[in-house]
Amino acid sequence: MQKDVLKTWFFQQPPNEVWEYLTKPELIEQWLMKSDFKLVVGQKFQFINKAKIDAYCQVLEVIPQKLLSYSWRKGISETEFTVDSVVTWTLTSKNGGTELHLKHNGFSTLKDFDDHNHGWDYCMNRMIERINFSSNANTNA
Repeated sequence: MQKDVLKTWFFQQPPNEVWEYLTKPELIEQWLMKSDFKLVVGQKFQFINKAKIDAYCQVLEVIPQKLLSYSWRKGISETEFTVDSVVTWTLTSKNGGTELHLKHNGFSTLKDFDDHNHGWDYCMNRMIERINFSSNANTNA
């Protein structure tokens, strides 16, 4: 069984603009979920969906505008979880834009893998819409 979600997207926007959508809570909320994310290694944070905690997380590694990694635990509490995984975003400047690579690893069941695999497709489509809308609005301003 494949236990890693591996995805790659290309954005016309430069890495600093894509980075903001991965690290600013008000922008993260537009495409993923509400969170209390802070860009500090060791910082614990949560993703909240419909007033319930969806994932318990902790920032593991930061290389500004290049790499962001955090733990992703899902369960009934921070210590009782059924999914214990790691999300890693890698940004590469390419062809005047940004290649964004996602690696989400650590799944122990096919259901968890499938749920997250499809979930990332849905969320990233929302991110693409938001970042393109924002860029078009700034261009037309």
